[in-house]
Amino acid sequence: MTYRFEDPAAEFVLAAERVFGAHPRVLDGSRALQVGDVKLQLEAGERELWLIETHGPLEHRLAMVQVRDDVEAALREAKEKLRGDD
Repeated sequence: MTYRFEDPAAEFVLAAERVFGAHPRVLDGSRALQVGDVKLQLEAGERELWLIETHGPLEHRLAMVQVRDDVEAALREAKEKLRGDD
């Protein structure tokens, strides 16, 4: 008998690197990443991806993206939201 489980957070770092084209800084045990001055954080049982602007110790939540089946699709949507804020 073979068991299989999926952990979106395990793919989170690799997917972020593919989407953003840079190696992210891993924070909080791979549930949060730093890309530039934006923190990407998985919350609510890995169903929500929060985009958090950081300025030193201060944080400002910019937007939230639903993570459905694919964390990479959520990261692409997050990247589009960030482009819209420029």
